[in-house]
Amino acid sequence: MEIKRSGSQDSVKGPESWFTGTVRIDPLMRATDPARVSTAYVTFEPGARTAWHTHPLGQTLIVTAGCGWVQCEGGPVEEIRPGDVIWTAPGEKHWHGAKAKTAMTHIAVTEALNGKNVDWLEKVGDGHYPAF
Repeated sequence: MEIKRSGSQDSVKGPESWFTGTVRIDPLMRATDPARVSTAYVTFEPGARTAWHTHPLGQTLIVTAGCGWVQCEGGPVEEIRPGDVIWTAPGEKHWHGAKAKTAMTHIAVTEALNGKNVDWLEKVGDGHYPAF
């Protein structure tokens, strides 16, 4: 058994190549072989969002605070709130983030396939991101 104490892992700023705006990633657990699951708290300041991306084995998001948006390619932009659980299927192109005037935090749960859990793509243009 391993216990990771609160505050024992450093927060990191979300890289500009993956995010628009200010994003903080607080790791919770990283998979060690043979496990594949990793988890993190991800906090988006108002207006912050991911770039479009996919996950080889899918992703589950559990919204814990604030209010945000999520969209799969070709689908509508959907509002997400605390308690919502979002499943994105393997290979499904999507983005997620905070609303323009409200921060949002979620727990991200992903699995790695051959050591990789995400493929980052282009930034989300203003035409896809609601300004409210």
